[in-house]
Amino acid sequence: MSEIDGDEEFQQAGAGASLTYPMEAGKIRKGMYINIKGHPCKVVDVSTSKTGKHGHAKAHFVATEIFTNKKMEELCPASHNAEVPFVSKAQYLLIDIADDGFVSLMDADGNTKDDLELPDDDVGREIQAAFNDGDSIDVQVISAMDTSKIISWSKNTKD
Repeated sequence: MSEIDGDEEFQQAGAGASLTYPMEAGKIRKGMYINIKGHPCKVVDVSTSKTGKHGHAKAHFVATEIFTNKKMEELCPASHNAEVPFVSKAQYLLIDIADDGFVSLMDADGNTKDDLELPDDDVGREIQAAFNDGDSIDVQVISAMDTSKIISWSKNTKD
């Protein structure tokens, strides 16, 4: 007893985009990214053990978390898949720094981004000092797994 009705309404669904993709662990090299315990990390060292009598060669990864620089390690069979985060970097012009530490940024297309805080480290202090001096500043933002952070800056030389 089903009747097809032309007035059906569907809720909009998400695109289902993943934050990571699988890659064979044995193919991950130094300088690449890997997801360790839910954290996006940059690989600083990889070592592989030989195949033992019980099976797989093991890949040992030493990496730093890209937002906190915390050292992390992972050991997994080289023939199995590891999760690799989608990581992107973007350049923005610094427009303003609010009293609460949030920054206003503008990309090359004129779109603004207002959801990032000035980092509480040397980079953040350098940006604040240069901004207070009246310099025009470009910042580089790294993004992965629904998180973004300002990682570097330079004086804007464009007029």
